[in-house]
Amino acid sequence: MGHSPLDDLVSAVAGLNATVREDIANGQARPDLNREGRTGVPEIVYASGKDFEQIRALANTFVERAGRVIVSRIDAEDARRLIELFPSHQIRHLAPARALVIRRPGYVLPVGGRLGIITAGTSDLPVATEAQVIAEEMGCAVTLVSDVGVAGIHRLFGPLHAMLEAGVDVIIVAAGMDGALPSVVSGLVNVPVIGLPTSTGYGVGGRGIAALLSMLQTCAPGLSVVNVDNGVGAGVTAAMIANRVARARQT
Repeated sequence: MGHSPLDDLVSAVAGLNATVREDIANGQARPDLNREGRTGVPEIVYASGKDFEQIRALANTFVERAGRVIVSRIDAEDARRLIELFPSHQIRHLAPARALVIRRPGYVLPVGGRLGIITAGTSDLPVATEAQVIAEEMGCAVTLVSDVGVAGIHRLFGPLHAMLEAGVDVIIVAAGMDGALPSVVSGLVNVPVIGLPTSTGYGVGGRGIAALLSMLQTCAPGLSVVNVDNGVGAGVTAAMIANRVARARQT
């Protein structure tokens, strides 16, 4: 019998078990250093709720053993302190998105697929940018267009046409308020659309609740939805789709 995907899974799990055994000694955190090789998705350090020493220890582990660390929801002061510890490394810090990437010198990103990101308003940019960072770290070429929401829907059509002409295979649409834009886009294009509700809005529909429910109730086929402000989830899902399409093109 030849080599099968199951063989790869067994090998990955064996490597994971070895890593877990090594890292239990490090304390409460058990970083999944084999996740990218196993699933194509890098583990991302979620900084919110962690003290700086925990973030520093995890960053050191990932940079040393995987060549890169991706940190989400990191505040400006912790990001500044962490960057100072890696003076010779490649740094990508997007403060509004609270995202930080540190790569060791010579680290090379994979080459993946193509995706688009659209925001209804500029207030949606921090979460959309979080999705962009994750997708780009997974090797995707990303086209981002902002401020084309339904309050002035005429702004959408030119940028959307250009995005499709560029050959994107999946589109993330970030919107708050009534969350209508993802349904509009999904009704116009022939690629999967991922709705990313944001916590932009007033009163009872604030904190992204109205946008989330509106997207979940869409009548436009082809729209999938992630949780409120989940730029990481949107970026990962879109990148997995785009990268799989890219691999299919090569065969």
